[in-house]
Amino acid sequence: MESELHSIGELARASGLGVGTLRYYDGAEVLTPAWVDPHAGYRWYRPGQLADARLLARLRRVGLPLAGIRAVLGAGPGGVEARQVLDAHLRRLEDGLADARRELSLIRTMIEQREQPMTTTPAGPVPRRSAGWTPATVPADGLAAALDAVRFAVGGDPELPSLAGVLFEPDGPVLRLVATDRYRMAFAEVPATGTPDQPTAGTIVPTALVDALRALLAADATQAALTLADGHFRAEVGGHRIEGAALDFDYPDHRALTRLDPQHRITLPAAELRAAVETGATRTLPSGPQGTDCAVTVLTLTEDGRLAVAADLAARQVQVAVNRDFLLDALRAGHPEQLLLELGGPIAPLAIRTPGRAGTFSVLMPVRLPDAG
Repeated sequence: MESELHSIGELARASGLGVGTLRYYDGAEVLTPAWVDPHAGYRWYRPGQLADARLLARLRRVGLPLAGIRAVLGAGPGGVEARQVLDAHLRRLEDGLADARRELSLIRTMIEQREQPMTTTPAGPVPRRSAGWTPATVPADGLAAALDAVRFAVGGDPELPSLAGVLFEPDGPVLRLVATDRYRMAFAEVPATGTPDQPTAGTIVPTALVDALRALLAADATQAALTLADGHFRAEVGGHRIEGAALDFDYPDHRALTRLDPQHRITLPAAELRAAVETGATRTLPSGPQGTDCAVTVLTLTEDGRLAVAADLAARQVQVAVNRDFLLDALRAGHPEQLLLELGGPIAPLAIRTPGRAGTFSVLMPVRLPDAG
């Protein structure tokens, strides 16, 4: 029998696979020997298995996961399934290359900023300025909507006190509000008069003051006057006034997340997506630096370009996983009727926008999916 078979060493030399690699794929039941010597334990392979071994070597070279290799080798000659697996893997590689290009572009920008610190905007935290701004007037309903759009993303970690509030950032004719807990970030803009003509580093208004301000805006008021002076925040609404100390910290840089480069934009009713997420499949995956398990929703694009909640982790052209609770918070914030979702790839942030409100949107950091293999 042995004269009709290839030893594992012969197969290794002929295919380019190592002996240890062939043993691994035997244990994984991907390429099993035709016969194993019951006494010596030597593995022997049929001559026809040489073609499979050479194909396996090429599939490994392009990084196909184990499940994909198994599917290709198990498919018959000219099988449709094998072509589908390879096409899906090629799309993943292309998406990964696009992600890498975007990251490298940002890295180049960061390097240039390090080399030219006096001529470019720093990519670090936004510094708080001691100088204040004179009273700015904003529409009460617009400010209420802006607070509703960002409040869900305020941080609550006692070890990160700089995130325990909302950043109020004057920028010419608008007042920008920003909130983040590091895993999600929300932005909103409201028209303002009396703010500085040039962009000004903002003020972090603590959560208690933010909530008190929102309660005042629920009353019958048309305008709100906001003032920052010497680290002190004051708001006057409908004859009522609240004030208190701003947080004396630097705020994380948020500007990079306002310049995302999405590959896909999908518009759909907010209620439709909320229902799909609430009733759709989830999986439990670790998230964040501590690796805490959370329920994760995987969003994907169907073949006809619709957004759907994936029921499994099968390879798809576009797929992004996010914390389910964070996603539902973002979908409810501000009570939008329509949504515009922007997807980049599995490692790119997911942006959730409200059509017609360019400066109001939220960004969710993706949860890394396990390798399908």
